[in-house]
Amino acid sequence: MFEITVSHDSGVPPYEQLRLAVIARVRAGELSAGTKIPTVRALAAQLSLAPNTVARAYRELEQDGVLETRGRLGTFIASSGDPTADAAGRAAAEYVAAIRRLGLDDTAAVHYVKTALIV
Repeated sequence: MFEITVSHDSGVPPYEQLRLAVIARVRAGELSAGTKIPTVRALAAQLSLAPNTVARAYRELEQDGVLETRGRLGTFIASSGDPTADAAGRAAAEYVAAIRRLGLDDTAAVHYVKTALIV
């Protein structure tokens, strides 16, 4: 069974909870590449969510490269590994390039990251 929990009392939207839970399970190795995941309707029923909520999470996960849809075969964990680490690395490189263009030093760069993390 596909073990994901969504809290209906959380301030975090359900689709985001679902998206983050899938990413966390991929990173932890609990959902490996090629693992078939439930259909939108099946997972929506399991989690007591609207199908559109699950569909939104699936769409975003597919855009992030975490999921891949294989037509009638269903939706699977992508074979590319953890694409979030790759995306984070690209974002960090873009940030450093922007900091360098602005003429700021590493201390300032770290300061802005720490400030952003607090928000």
